[in-house]
Amino acid sequence: MSKSGKFHVQNRPFAKGLRRPLRTWYNIRRKALPSVFPLEVFKMTELFAQPLDSLQKIFDTAPAGSRILLAPGEYRQKVMIRTPGLVIEGAGQDKTVIVWDDYAQKRDEFGREYVTFRTWTVAVTADDVTLRHLTVSNDALDPGTKGQEVALTVYGDRFRMEDATLRSTQDTLFLGPLPKDLIARYDGFLTDDLRADRLLSQHFSRCRIEGTVDFIFGCGAAVFEDCEIRSLYERRGTGYIAAPAHALSQTEGFLFRNCRLSCEDAVPDGSVFLARPWRDYGLCRFENCRQDRHIAPVGFDPWNDTRRDLTARFFEDPPVPGRVPWINRQSEA
Repeated sequence: MSKSGKFHVQNRPFAKGLRRPLRTWYNIRRKALPSVFPLEVFKMTELFAQPLDSLQKIFDTAPAGSRILLAPGEYRQKVMIRTPGLVIEGAGQDKTVIVWDDYAQKRDEFGREYVTFRTWTVAVTADDVTLRHLTVSNDALDPGTKGQEVALTVYGDRFRMEDATLRSTQDTLFLGPLPKDLIARYDGFLTDDLRADRLLSQHFSRCRIEGTVDFIFGCGAAVFEDCEIRSLYERRGTGYIAAPAHALSQTEGFLFRNCRLSCEDAVPDGSVFLARPWRDYGLCRFENCRQDRHIAPVGFDPWNDTRRDLTARFFEDPPVPGRVPWINRQSEA
């Protein structure tokens, strides 16, 4: 915090009236994430939490822009972050763990299945939230019988995660917004903040993200820099890392830059695809990523028997011999 009392991100104040510069797929790919300019000035308040405290109460009552320090331990809680500008810091990736165990086939009090989009352990719906030095986990751990198991859902803009771990199996990380058809389908089922229909950006630095099938998915403009993307053993056989669902109008998708794509020892050679398009026009790029033995030689999958290979916008740099012929074929803005 500066002497003026303004909370700084990237050495710039949260200043009223400033607007973010225009971003393009080129500058989000080639340059650092642009400076953050929320709409109001936040004053820093520092709060502390212990594992038996209610994180939901703390997050809801904290002033916008607060820094919340989480002591080491397991926080077995399902929480939503609705206050803008919060900076939530743990004591270390392996020391502070927020964990819950919801899953898609679980029934609520009305007998309805949770479906994928209510299984999160942590959901972020506020803008300008930062998480660092902690783990968010879903330990339902049986997608074959329970369905999808989300650890983190993000519907906030300008979200940042640094030096943190996300751990689950199928659908570990959802990056909002939802595809347009699901926004309509879940009207009256999901709350409005979980159906936000706006462009959202997210940035992950030096994180470890673990899962099995489609474990990074959604429609966000998300950058992953210097992260470890770790595939876990999938007893059903095939694994998939990314499942983008961007609309054709979106020019920013998922970017994996300088990441390590690793796996557990039990994962078979060549059994994991880099990405498959969850919807037509899904946009995903892998740039200067190190790949272990588990990555399938062809690299990408069109999603079962669909023809999304005709519309998917997938890129890999540098090119890898033996990949499917339908990547790296569209010009970029």
